Amino acid sequence: KKAKNTRKGTMTKIPLHLFKTLTAVLLLNLLGIFSASAHEVSPSIADITVTDNQIEIEIRLMAEAVLAEIDLSETTDTNESARVAEYDRFRALEAQALAEAVRLFWPSIQTRLHLWAAPARQDLALKLAEVRVIGEENQELPRFSVLRITGSLALPSAVSFAWDSELGNLVLRQQGVENGLTEYLSDGQRSSAMNGQGALEKRSVWGEMVAYVPVGFDHIIPKGLDHILFVLGLFFLTLRISALLWQISAFTLAHTVTLAAGAMGLVTIPGSIVEPLIAASIVFVAVENIFSQKLNRWRPALIFGFGLLHGLGFASVLQEFGLPDGQFIAALIGFNIGVEIGQLTVIACAFLLLGVWFGKKSWYRAYISIPSSCLIALIGAYWVIERTILA
Repeated sequence: KKAKNTRKGTMTKIPLHLFKTLTAVLLLNLLGIFSASAHEVSPSIADITVTDNQIEIEIRLMAEAVLAEIDLSETTDTNESARVAEYDRFRALEAQALAEAVRLFWPSIQTRLHLWAAPARQDLALKLAEVRVIGEENQELPRFSVLRITGSLALPSAVSFAWDSELGNLVLRQQGVENGLTEYLSDGQRSSAMNGQGALEKRSVWGEMVAYVPVGFDHIIPKGLDHILFVLGLFFLTLRISALLWQISAFTLAHTVTLAAGAMGLVTIPGSIVEPLIAASIVFVAVENIFSQKLNRWRPALIFGFGLLHGLGFASVLQEFGLPDGQFIAALIGFNIGVEIGQLTVIACAFLLLGVWFGKKSWYRAYISIPSSCLIALIGAYWVIERTILA
């Protein structure tokens, strides 16, 4: 009996020690993820209009990051940059002062923009015509500026556009024509050629699909914080593979349906409705984890419903970016593949970090699953309030 009591005490001491360590690490990471969302780096969007002798480009970008000379090809969050103090200084400027700072910095920006006209290979001269700052009073959130840039062509010809990789990813959309070019450019990639009638060349089906895979992945890791927490909510219910597969399958099927429907414009629900409901789904899944130890029969059906909401969230991203008309299905499939890879990566990392080492411990649920679900529920609850009352 004495040996039994000693053994029991030892078993209690080890889990408590691990509980404190794991909870502290998890809390710091979740809080880091939570706070980082305020300064996420978003892809820039360039709307280009080409006529016989004139070119106009409107670029929506995070001007503060460009002025601070943050390398956006290597940074997903401005808080991670060594130049975050410079970014915060520009973010504190009023709209008019920021616009003036952009005008003063224009010569440096101009050298990073490249517009070519065939058959010449040199850059065409570009002029800054206007700077508009899209106001966002809350300094904890990013704001965007729109640069209207013009250029001239001596003769009607095909053009292509690119910018240096340190300016980050770019969604290029040709305006004013039916057969306009739409491409996602990364790593300083050069666009396909276009003229006043539309795109002269387009990526292959395979090339377009591959190009949109990182767009989908990027929307999960690192930018899809609400989707990450929802997937982790699925993970923390149980480590049984069959239960996890049921949940993931229901979620995947549902968000694929509404992603396609939303991207095609068949279903349109305002983000002011969708986003709070997505946050509420995170709370529900996390709270259910606390009170349930197994997969209930109705949970896959509920997750399917939540998946429909998350799919509308994914679709809003594609609607903002735009999808190429000629390769719509390929780009949609590529984006969805990227989303799935991102979700599976989240599950794999959680399983390797927690499931493999502690999943078979008798105290896993009490010391890891439930505390983690509580943290997820608290963050989700805050997002519900933020996206409704504080919006």
